[in-house]
Amino acid sequence: MKFSNQNRVYLFGLTVLLAIFSSCKKSDNPNDLPSVNPQDYAGKIDGFGSADEIYAKNLVAYWSFDGNKNETKSGTAPTSSAGDSFIPGGVKGQALKLSGGYLYYGKQFDAFKTGAFTSFTISAWVQILNNGSKKTMLFQIARPGMFDGNVDFVLETQANPASNVDYLQIHPTFATVGGGRQDNINNYGATNVSPAIGANKWINIIVTYDASAGTFNIWGNAAKIGNYPDRGTGDALFKSYEPNEIIIGGNYNVIPSKSVNADTGFAPMTGSIDEIRVYNTVLPDAYIKTLYNLGVAGK
Repeated sequence: MKFSNQNRVYLFGLTVLLAIFSSCKKSDNPNDLPSVNPQDYAGKIDGFGSADEIYAKNLVAYWSFDGNKNETKSGTAPTSSAGDSFIPGGVKGQALKLSGGYLYYGKQFDAFKTGAFTSFTISAWVQILNNGSKKTMLFQIARPGMFDGNVDFVLETQANPASNVDYLQIHPTFATVGGGRQDNINNYGATNVSPAIGANKWINIIVTYDASAGTFNIWGNAAKIGNYPDRGTGDALFKSYEPNEIIIGGNYNVIPSKSVNADTGFAPMTGSIDEIRVYNTVLPDAYIKTLYNLGVAGK
């Protein structure tokens, strides 16, 4: 087929326009959020209508606490619990209130088996106050019979006097391939910030570990607040040991007949928890911010 010079110019111009449009569309959406079309955002946040849509294929454990204490992905009910009740006014629906309490799930969670769980994101919404005397274990991927778990989501609620109603010291740790522990914390070095806590304030706390980069981050209300994200390299890489169990609001030493040593540094949790989500990948920054914004909106 032959083309006139005029047609050749038209086709060349059309090709250039398509290339420019494709390039602009890509650069306008660097974080690969679901859509860049304004009409697709009606009633949504960053194109999402619910937190359930965020990396749904990588969500391996979820506690909604909407009138139910089961882990919803596996249907696992707690083996034992204490000081627990449901309250209205959660981030979404109801929430779990712990009054010197905990939830203990005494079974192996397949989602956290060796090889299946390397990078991770753990997100939780919390209402809590400092107590001035004991640490709080918000969430633990526990190793049966051992004090330290695979992941220990520790809140240093003892580190500040109970009168300090604003600052929360967040100090997560994880087990390493070298047999030690790695941590991050938000109260040393250049970063010394925290979401403002309170008995009636929901705050979102997230920890992420990127196995490919060896980075371990703390997020508070969608802002990075950890001081030591880059210490998880070499033999400090995360190791998921088996078997495993889950404890929310405590560790083995706060569960009657489960104590593993003489450490009394932790107390059963007093505070409220909602929307615990565990992913087997590290969520990109933009998605962490969207997850927070969806929670604020109750979605």
